[in-house]
Parts: sequence; structure tokens; C-alpha cells
Amino acid sequence: MKKILLLLLFIYALNANVLQEAIDKAPSGSTLKLYSGVYSGNITINKPLNIIGVEADVVIDGGGVGNVVDIKSSNVTLNNLTIQNSGPLMYSLDSGIKIEKAKNINIINCKILDSLYGLNIYMMQDSTIKENFISSKDYDIGLRGDALKIWHSHNNLISHNTITKTRDITINQSHNNIFTNNNITNSRFALNVAHSNHNLIEKNSFRYNSVSLMMMMSEDSKIINNSILSSNGAAGIGVILQGGSTVFDSNTLRYNAKAIYIDSNPNEQEIKRFITNNDISYNKEAMGFHMTIRQNKIANNIFEGNIDDIVKGTAGYKTMLNEVEYNYWDRYAGFDKNRDNIGDNSFLIYQYADRLWHYNNKVKFFYGSPIMSMLNFLAQVAPFIEPTLLLEDSKPLVEKLR
Repeated sequence: MKKILLLLLFIYALNANVLQEAIDKAPSGSTLKLYSGVYSGNITINKPLNIIGVEADVVIDGGGVGNVVDIKSSNVTLNNLTIQNSGPLMYSLDSGIKIEKAKNINIINCKILDSLYGLNIYMMQDSTIKENFISSKDYDIGLRGDALKIWHSHNNLISHNTITKTRDITINQSHNNIFTNNNITNSRFALNVAHSNHNLIEKNSFRYNSVSLMMMMSEDSKIINNSILSSNGAAGIGVILQGGSTVFDSNTLRYNAKAIYIDSNPNEQEIKRFITNNDISYNKEAMGFHMTIRQNKIANNIFEGNIDDIVKGTAGYKTMLNEVEYNYWDRYAGFDKNRDNIGDNSFLIYQYADRLWHYNNKVKFFYGSPIMSMLNFLAQVAPFIEPTLLLEDSKPLVEKLR
């Protein structure tokens, strides 16, 4: 009988989740201090609680099943923990941390590793996600989960996180959030913001992503002082702006196939994009427009070393209501007689023979080739068809100001 009892106690000890028991027994609002070691995951936090790693290498391991940590209460803090090994199932959004219908959540200085989704967040408010390292499982990029999947979440701060080798960061139907000082690399859509208003995206570093930043139908977005470099592949894009109103100011975009790609809403009636004070240099295409070049203010930018400064991908459609002035274009060849650093003549950007490859992807095989350069040169010297005026800078700068 004693042997049977000891065996049952041994089996219980193997299967018991010590951390979950401590959470269940802890009074609301208390702090659990964890020392170095591996703790079983698949825990649920359903009360205000702080869990803090007081030493290095405090690991909560999900055992490759489901969510490692499931937060179902407001006023929860996780600090200095390694959260790893979620389940692999895409349909159940297996995550390192799942947060649902909560306020005042603080995820600080944690490592979220080998988890399909990093943080799966639904209806979180007034919370902070900062100073974390997040990566997904070692799958092909399309099979990974999102580092952050944020739905219907408002007034949150996401800052100073390092995110690499995930699929996307998605922010959907989420307003008044601040996304600042994050470093995102080697992902697909580094940051995809859709139908989310009044968000600030500032001082982030995006590098080696397929698309660094995608803004879809989001009003009053502010994208300021970000570094957007080296988007991956022949179709790599720095920024996609589709619908909505955007302030895009003081950003650096370099070494991208397309630095900025704009798909405007045909119903726009006023200036919707304020593209100002940016350094847009050494890209294949600096600015590409899908249909109409309209409702843009483009001012005080640097356009230098790009193969093409302005590209329009669809024939036709009327260009309307642009304010283009005080940009530096390295192709401008005009004079400045009064030495005010403003060219005496407008800088006119035409489409010549390049319309052949702008409108026909098959011709893009010859992009940058000597034959295409020769056709473009001949079309400028002796146009055999009327060139298309894409954009006019009425006050181009002769010298860079920065």
C-alpha cells in the first residue's frame, strides 16, 4: 500500500504545475519572485499579479503545446522571464503570451522564443510592451506566426523591443497606440497597420524585411524619424500607403526596390499624405504610384542616387492636387541666378520610353539595360510620342540642406 501511495505521489509530482499552483494560491495583487530554473508553462493568470524573474535564466516552457502564458486579468506584470516553446498550430494561434480583454498589462524585459505567435493580443488597453526580444519558430517565413497580433487594442505603448525572424506585426482596429524605438528585422510585413487611427510610429529601425511598413485605410497616422533600409528581394518595399491620411516626416529610406508605394483612394478630395523632410536615396524606385498621383504634399525631401525618382504603374487617370516644392533632386540641372538655393525653373519629371516597362512587367526584364537607357535618351532628345508629365516641383533646391 505504501509503495502504491509513493508511486501516486511521484506521478503527481511529475505532472503538477508548481507555477500554476503558486498563481492559484497567491492573493490578488501579490508578486511572485522566480529564481533560475525551468517552470512548466500553459499557465493561466486570472487575477492581478506580478511575476518577476529575480535571477537570469528564469524559463517558462510551454512544452510545445498551446499558449505558454494566458493572461485573462487586468493589472498583470511579467518581467525578466524567458517564455518559450508554444504549440505549433496556426489555426489556434498558439502563442508565447495570449492577452484578452485586459488593462494595465506590462510585459517588460522578456524573451519570447520558439513560439509560433509572440504575443496574441485582443482588447488590451493602457498597457506597455517594452524591452523584449521576440522570435518565432524556425519555419519558412510564411509559416511563422506574428510577433505581435494586436486586435481592438487602444492607448498602448510598444517600445524598445527587438523582433526578428517572425512573419508580421499586425495592428488592426486599434487606435491611439505608440510604436517607438523598436528594431524589426528579417520578417515579412514588419509592421502592418489596418483600419487603425491616431497611431504614432516613431524612431523605429526596419531592416531586411520584405515590406517594412504597410498602412491600410488608417486615418491620422504619424510616421516620424524611422530608419527603413534594405527591404528584401527584387520586389522589396519600404513603405506602402493605401488610403487614409498620413504624416510621413523625417524618415530615412535607402536600398529598397521601392522606397514608397502609394495607392490613393479615388474619392480623396484634399491633401491626405504629407511626405516631408525625408531622405529617400539609393533605391531602385523612390516613389511609385499605382494609379493617380494625387492629394500629396511632397516637400523638403532628398531624392538622390535612385534609379527612378517617380514611377506610375498604370496608364491614364488624372493627376490632381499635389503640392510639390523645396525638394532636392540630384537630376535637377537648372540654374540659381539669385543664389537663394531655389532653382530658377521647375523640375519636371516626365515619362518617356520608361512607360514601356512601367506598364508592362515583361519589359521589366530589360530594366536598367543599355538598350532601355538608349531608348529613354532618344525619347528625351527627339520624342516620338508625347511624354507624360508625372510630377512638377515648382521650387526645387539646388543644394542639399542636410
